[in-house]
Amino acid sequence: MSSTSPWDLLALPPLPEELLRQLLAPLGDRVAVRVPPVRDRAALLASLAEAEIVLGDWTARLALDAEAVAAAPRLAFVQQPSVGVDGHDLTALAAAGVPLANTAGVSAVAVSEWCLAAALSLSRKLAEADAAVRAGHWPQQSLQPRELHGRQVGIVGFGPIGAACARLFRAFGCEVSYWTRTPREEPGYQELEPLLSTSDVVVVVIALSDETRGLIDPRRLKQGALLVNAARGGVVDQAALAAALTGGHLGGAALDVFDVEPLPDGDPLRELDGVLLSPHAAGVTPESTGRLLTATMANLTAALDGREVANVINGISPIIRRKFKGSPTA
Repeated sequence: MSSTSPWDLLALPPLPEELLRQLLAPLGDRVAVRVPPVRDRAALLASLAEAEIVLGDWTARLALDAEAVAAAPRLAFVQQPSVGVDGHDLTALAAAGVPLANTAGVSAVAVSEWCLAAALSLSRKLAEADAAVRAGHWPQQSLQPRELHGRQVGIVGFGPIGAACARLFRAFGCEVSYWTRTPREEPGYQELEPLLSTSDVVVVVIALSDETRGLIDPRRLKQGALLVNAARGGVVDQAALAAALTGGHLGGAALDVFDVEPLPDGDPLRELDGVLLSPHAAGVTPESTGRLLTATMANLTAALDGREVANVINGISPIIRRKFKGSPTA
């Protein structure tokens, strides 16, 4: 293999192979695109042996854990076409000298708009009103919706999505505070426990990691609070959430994410009143998809050009270096 031979690019997104090849066509003959023959773990591990660049799977089904990283001796770069990097072993990739980049910020507008819309829907009881009118009722006086204006909103996570949420909720006249693992200079920072116990609306938009799994126990929220989760299902204790809703501790919840997706038959969340359910679609808009494709292709092109890639999240140099067979790093 010479330095001018095509890079082996293993594409893992759950899209038809023909579509993947069309999307990656602008890279030309600088890459040789492959997909696993089937979408299972055995095929993934076998396909990684020659892979130099991996375009990740946003469903996390074909994530690169430590075993997968060990099966990829030539791997030089992982581009995740999403903000979340669920399932990837960042430590193992860093130990192997492999930078992993995501597409931070591409869905901030879409997700923050969904969070605001969800909070408004819960507060104004739009779903209940719609169902009542369709059923022939007219609960004009009994619904008792609340205005969002003037309410305390606590945001858990303050990356691009959290910051966009803060701007939108403040524009609606809300008092906004936030918590993040890395305190910022922006006004409004509050420790997690007081934020949860005093907020009328809690918006969860923090990344899922070992540190944040089970971070939010809904029973610690203020009585009657509204919970909006657009992060990952694992960040919120889902069993505790169902219990808090059933017992009347929470005033309602809007959920775009769940422990198991799609939400299984028989899950209690499907039967509870005051719960707005969404199919992990908060960030899925034509606009955000366009930004994601642009960011992904820009990073893949930069990697091939020897320029810095953006949004590397595991601490490795953003300059992608090829590993040749027989070299000490291969």
